[in-house]
Amino acid sequence: MSFDLVFFGGTGDLTWRKLMPALFQAFRHGKLPAGGRILAVARDQRSDDEYRTFIKERFHEVDSSKRPSDEEFARFAELLHYRRMDLSQPEDYAGLKGWLDARGADTVVLYLATSPHLFPAICEQLGAAGLNAPHIRVVLEKPLGHDLASAQEINRVVRSVFREEQAFRIDHYLGKPSVQNLMALRFGNALFEPLWRRESIANIQITLSESLGVGTRGDFYDRTGALRDMVQNHALQLLTMIAMEPPSTSDADAIRDEKLKVLKSLKPFTPESVARDVVRGQYRAGSVGGQAVPGYQQEVKVPAGSHCETFVALRTEVQNWRWAGVPFYLRTGKRLAARDAQIVVNFRPVPHPIFPGAQRANKLVIKLQPEDGLELHLLAAKGSGTSEALAPVSLDLDFDKAFPTERVGAYERLLLDAIAGRLNLFVRSDEQEQAWRWVEPILDAWARERVSGGEGPRGYAAGSWGPAAASALVARDGFAWSEEQ
Repeated sequence: MSFDLVFFGGTGDLTWRKLMPALFQAFRHGKLPAGGRILAVARDQRSDDEYRTFIKERFHEVDSSKRPSDEEFARFAELLHYRRMDLSQPEDYAGLKGWLDARGADTVVLYLATSPHLFPAICEQLGAAGLNAPHIRVVLEKPLGHDLASAQEINRVVRSVFREEQAFRIDHYLGKPSVQNLMALRFGNALFEPLWRRESIANIQITLSESLGVGTRGDFYDRTGALRDMVQNHALQLLTMIAMEPPSTSDADAIRDEKLKVLKSLKPFTPESVARDVVRGQYRAGSVGGQAVPGYQQEVKVPAGSHCETFVALRTEVQNWRWAGVPFYLRTGKRLAARDAQIVVNFRPVPHPIFPGAQRANKLVIKLQPEDGLELHLLAAKGSGTSEALAPVSLDLDFDKAFPTERVGAYERLLLDAIAGRLNLFVRSDEQEQAWRWVEPILDAWARERVSGGEGPRGYAAGSWGPAAASALVARDGFAWSEEQ
């Protein structure tokens, strides 16, 4: 199958930091279909060879284990091409169409690695140039919109040019091998399904934490914040995969239909419940890994007095028969104690304990990063003396050891799926809009508080696990975050 893959924003950070290295790994692994071309478009004037040199130099900044040798890069570089384009000029789109039509590839993938506010204008120009034929797909990088209205406008324009099955809305978390294992855990094994419900599960916690700060991206991050950057997309996608009903098939729409049902079942927020069930914070100066680090408002390009949240913790419920009454806790933040992404399923304690200490409940920890694996926490007899006391033990499965061959990275998997036309790991427009619809009352409440002169996010020391109010949020129900258990 011949393909042409076009990157709009071909000299931008996303392209050279993430997408090109992912494509090279697919090429190295022999996964990239033969007969492909990769075209980068941007405003700069460059030749193909100059662009190849640009990418080769940038590859020195990626993980050394994934860095190509000179011979490997020379072979990969044969696929790379460059074309100057002004994205506001119709004649440049006509020129791109001519370049693509001259060969007539079986599949064309147009990847919009640009600022999302350009998506509508680019899609309209693509439609006007006839670059929306059935064999053409468009990939839209997150964030898709800044709120519900902007997301709906982007989707309206995209749908006016492309059919839904041609639009690939990317959330790179869905491409992680660990997230694929989450699907396998739930729907490839019979072990947990009888327990996967309110009668057996006390609560579920999703944590997406980072030890890094905002770095040099302070201006971008201050317009975005943790709720938009992590909760509206990554955290909610993980929640849907944990809570969804088994789909009838592995077909993309069967899976996405079930995810949408979960989003529609989430308990809606009111101004009162936002104040009660949502905690936002902003990191102050502290220490991470033994190194002193500045507070958020001392970071480069962050405006003084910013109310941008770098931490969010919230409590919600899925209001259906399977999950009624089970709290779901979501937590994400920057400059926290560790880089961690995990889902903790806390089971209910045994109904009548007969052993001392048996009140400690079992839990399943699904580790997404930096490790990729499963931990099942149980209680067992110590086997020493005559004591009947039980001790906690865990069954630990490390997927990297279980599958020692190099595993496919998130962007590598998603790029290959886009070329192949597999939509399973991409977000449908109604899913995306429903996620915005659910978080919008939180954004509105914060906006009203800002206008009324409210105090804004709670401060927390860099290197901690966030504001004390986040622990109180869980403790109110008689539970604790995983690291506090």
